[in-house]
Amino acid sequence: MPVYDAVVIGAGNGGLTAALTLARSGRKVLLLERHNIPGGCATSFVRGRFEFEVALHQLSGMGSPERPGPLRAVLGELGVMDRLEFVPMENLYRVVFPGTFDVTLPTNKDGIIKELSTMFPGEADAVSRFMDLVYTFSMEMVQGLFFHDPDISKEKYPTYFRYVFRNTQEVLDEFFENPLLKSILSVYWGYVGVPPSRLPFGDLAIMLWAYIEFVPYHLRGGSQAMSNALLDAYLEAGGEVRFNCAARRIVVDGGAVKGVVTEQGDRVEAGFVISNASTIHTYIDLIDRNDVPPSELEALKSHTIGPSAFTLYMGFDCEPAEIGIHETTNFITTTVDSDKAFSLWKTMEQQGWALLTCYDVSDPDFSPPGTCQAALVSLLYGDPWFAVPSHEYAEAKYRYAEGMLQLAERVFPKIRGHIEEVEAATPLTHLRYLGHPGGAIYGFDQYAKDSAYFLTNRSAIRGLYFAGSWVGGGGFQPTLTSGRSTARSVLKALKNK
Repeated sequence: MPVYDAVVIGAGNGGLTAALTLARSGRKVLLLERHNIPGGCATSFVRGRFEFEVALHQLSGMGSPERPGPLRAVLGELGVMDRLEFVPMENLYRVVFPGTFDVTLPTNKDGIIKELSTMFPGEADAVSRFMDLVYTFSMEMVQGLFFHDPDISKEKYPTYFRYVFRNTQEVLDEFFENPLLKSILSVYWGYVGVPPSRLPFGDLAIMLWAYIEFVPYHLRGGSQAMSNALLDAYLEAGGEVRFNCAARRIVVDGGAVKGVVTEQGDRVEAGFVISNASTIHTYIDLIDRNDVPPSELEALKSHTIGPSAFTLYMGFDCEPAEIGIHETTNFITTTVDSDKAFSLWKTMEQQGWALLTCYDVSDPDFSPPGTCQAALVSLLYGDPWFAVPSHEYAEAKYRYAEGMLQLAERVFPKIRGHIEEVEAATPLTHLRYLGHPGGAIYGFDQYAKDSAYFLTNRSAIRGLYFAGSWVGGGGFQPTLTSGRSTARSVLKALKNK
């Protein structure tokens, strides 16, 4: 009967970095993945002559070799930096209100101030003061929380304490009058899935600061290249992996983990299990109800499942410029009322909000010569889609895709005529592939109470830990760093065992 130091369930971002961290520390590790490739959301698929990137839009936290960001440091520590090639994006993002407004922000603070001050001369001073606030708040947050300053006080970190408990909308209203300007500066709320009226200002500030300071990147070869690199490094470190092998049950005895039973019926003995699956699936489906502490089940009731997404993956028979695509990251919206836009996420109505990402703008070799590809995505909750009768699903999928394409045509009128390949993913697609409740792509709703600051990677069941979006926050950088953090906790526990 095999005995391992740890079994890791799921080869998504968190699972891969957790398994690799443990293996590089000399521990005997088994990684279980129910699909035939690693990555989870960090993967790709092929249609015709295109290999479509599934989920990555802008990789944050990289920085440069001279000024590395936190993610570059993590990937360097894991020994995969020399296996990957990162391509910086020239600009931060483009925001388009069709027929009304169109602005592109550069990847530097002074450039953003200049651009927005020119567009909104009456609020130029406010723009400068707001960007100063973003930087001051973020630096205080990094120094105080990320570097674990033992002396966190209002006197030492006055800006942090003044704004940390305020939502984004309140702070925007304090500085600005023009709703367009507020919408432009808060457009990243779509990356989090929480409208500005409920988004902690600190979340927006740290996101803006990090993307500006460390520049957004994408990966040559897409996120699948990173997943493959992490897996290769893991195998080279002596780790074992079983693909097409899901976990059926986590064995618990006396309040402690004893191992895992695979879907093939094999029992694997281990004193520690790291689940990269959702905490919901782990507690409800993988562990006998009698072995789950009531406190853990009660805690689950306080969270709400976050949004899923509808994505159109489009391969074009021409280069981006021919369609009118000149920026990698393009936010398209028909409203400045973010609460209204958010309310439509819980329906099957067209939102008038979408993000179009085209990597070929910054990397001409991303697609075959003379072609390009783009992902057009809208966030939405899964429940309305799960209620669609099976015989009506195809029509509902087509209808929603058509509405999104019509929205994109208001900015890129030539887009439809150059589509060579197209594929659509709905919340049901994400549910089937990821196994996440609700098809959620960010884990729980990223409200303050459900954010990574208040979630723990450690279970009340001894030896059970979690990694990934359900405990570390949604997005690539949070899930990648979550795995390392969880593995370090396990290593500490192993040392003290």
